[in-house]
Amino acid sequence: MNIGQASKASGVSTKMIRYYERVGLIRPAGRTESNYRSFGERDVNELRFIKRARTLGFSVDQITHLLSLWRDRSRPSREVKKIAEAHVDELQTRISEMQSMAETLRVLAQCCAGDDRPDCPILADLEVGQTARDIDELGRQSAGTGGH
Repeated sequence: MNIGQASKASGVSTKMIRYYERVGLIRPAGRTESNYRSFGERDVNELRFIKRARTLGFSVDQITHLLSLWRDRSRPSREVKKIAEAHVDELQTRISEMQSMAETLRVLAQCCAGDDRPDCPILADLEVGQTARDIDELGRQSAGTGGH
């Protein structure tokens, strides 16, 4: 099948297929006499594997390792589990960081009057990088003085 057919069968865009081939995530596709890429069912299965791994947030390097383990039918599953657990830890860290960002923005938005005046704690934070504690203090001050 050609790249368009492989894309449709796998759910991976042609652009991403070319990228995965360029970075070595997938083997270079065979070529027809007219130099078009030619994909087989095994290639499509690998593209589906990659798509699912990307959906779960694995990096290209992690997927490269997972693909090599997937292709090696004699591999111990403990190695795969180790990669998955490390990825879960990374995701938990990112979730925590994102929750912290959301809380900071929530406090900043509460401190901003959102009126016609130019004072804006959101822009002030972006300018100087105030900490959440500073912003919380600003919020208490705003509440006591009628706000910004």
